[in-house]
Amino acid sequence: MGAALLPRFSDPADIQEFVDKLEAFERGALSSDEFRAFRLVRGVYGQRQEGAQMLRVKIPFGRLDRRGLDALADVADRFSRGFGHVTTRQNVQFHFLQMAEVESAMHRLDEAGLTTREACGNSVRSITAHEHSEVCPTAAFDVTPYAEALTRHFLRHELAASLPRKFKIALSCCADDCAKAAIHDLGLVAEIRDGARGFRVLAAGGLSSSPASALVLEEWVHAAELGRVSEAVLRMFHRLGNRENRQRARLKYVRKKLGVDGFVAAYREVKREVDAEAALELALPTHAAGAPGAPVSGGSAEPRPAGYLAWRASNVLSHADPEHTSVYVRLDLGDATSDQLRAIGRVAETYGDGTARLTIDQNVLVPWIHRTALPAVYRELSAHGLTRPDIHTARDVTSCQGADTCALAVTSSRSLARAITERLEAESIERLDAIRDTVIKVSGCPNSCGQHHIADLGFHGGAKHVGADTVPVYQLHLGGGVDASGATFGRQAVKIIARRVPDAVVRLFELYQSERADGERPRAFFARLDAKRAVAALGEIVTAAPRADEGADIGETSGFLVQTGTGECAA
Repeated sequence: MGAALLPRFSDPADIQEFVDKLEAFERGALSSDEFRAFRLVRGVYGQRQEGAQMLRVKIPFGRLDRRGLDALADVADRFSRGFGHVTTRQNVQFHFLQMAEVESAMHRLDEAGLTTREACGNSVRSITAHEHSEVCPTAAFDVTPYAEALTRHFLRHELAASLPRKFKIALSCCADDCAKAAIHDLGLVAEIRDGARGFRVLAAGGLSSSPASALVLEEWVHAAELGRVSEAVLRMFHRLGNRENRQRARLKYVRKKLGVDGFVAAYREVKREVDAEAALELALPTHAAGAPGAPVSGGSAEPRPAGYLAWRASNVLSHADPEHTSVYVRLDLGDATSDQLRAIGRVAETYGDGTARLTIDQNVLVPWIHRTALPAVYRELSAHGLTRPDIHTARDVTSCQGADTCALAVTSSRSLARAITERLEAESIERLDAIRDTVIKVSGCPNSCGQHHIADLGFHGGAKHVGADTVPVYQLHLGGGVDASGATFGRQAVKIIARRVPDAVVRLFELYQSERADGERPRAFFARLDAKRAVAALGEIVTAAPRADEGADIGETSGFLVQTGTGECAA
């Protein structure tokens, strides 16, 4: 087994500063707006529910060891609802904390080296990277050391917490943009040229209600230049970002204002300034990795438990090293109970290299497990409800928090995601092709916290007036995704009453089955599907008047009431 000792990102001084600011606010020495701006950058957000707080833990590229997983479990038990939620930025957030409990939660996280600093607010958010980067057979190289080095550089950076708006960075290890660099403020795609490591540099991408695919800022830069390039983009955003209008503050709006040529010229000007300082070079981490998981004596000969073969076919990935594998854990809408968090930590330490990776689709990967240990891993995970198959399929829906906790949300996106999953899990084998290869993502409003714009089938929540009533609906987006050519955003097709969306998904799968070309996969089909044809195929699902019970959101029994407020960006 491997015993990885991961480095610290936390600093007890950050917690003391939070306590001091909270005390200043409570005695009236700090205004509500001033404290709000401070606490957001320290990972503390208000919820839809009065007095309740959300605490987000910044987990760079999702990497955790058992200490970290145990600390998260303790916070879930002591201060939240007994579970944590994995986000699309490979973080974990907890809901329904009281402000008086935040200090204690931060101290417990600090014991494991985890921080909430700059997990939220107008800051450099947690840097993401594909969870399989370290062991992917098709990776140009492992990008995680560069993700860690960039995290070190920007964490507590003099500009990182005083930006016009949030700033997101992602690193992809493969040319197909596995980490979705094209939807980030700064995206870095690994590429080897003439034997040297380097990156294709993308900038000014993003989602929200006006998505933009990133432009190519540098066709290729040597890896040694990564620190200067990243610093230049951050400085440019700090200077040119819109500080008057929060809705036009992201880096993509700087690009829109300047135009592509003007944006690139502004970057090059700042880059010359950074180059002239001749001081910035990223220090790659030097800490030792844990040892890969060891063989399990007799493991290959043990009887296979029920469900093992389906789980292995769905949730186990091969490494470049043929003796080892990675095991995916499919979570329920990104939620992991404290018991499950501790179980994942034990499995990683006992059978892997001591680490686990949270993923951008709200699951968990445990790498470096020896093939002979897989039956034992299955039994351990199964005992804690962690062997659900169908990872990365239409049954594995990505969702934001929606109206459960977010003040901006219109609908309960989590309830819809669960309803889609349940409907597809009841579907027969004839639809397996579409179910296996289709990506479905749901957001509770147009802001795309659930990343509905880059799904084969994406849905965002809204409301529709029918006579004197207001009915919850979802806008269908067709054919979005990210690949080597950039981001393609789903085309809006039709609004569907919330309770009918699972049936609509099945109907669209039936359309795929009947009208696909030979060998055509769902991604290509939904990307080319004409919106009018989709609407025609949906028929009465979109044309029939709402029934009495459809006036309530999924999971609710009473009438639907839009209750949006001033949100604090719950993504």
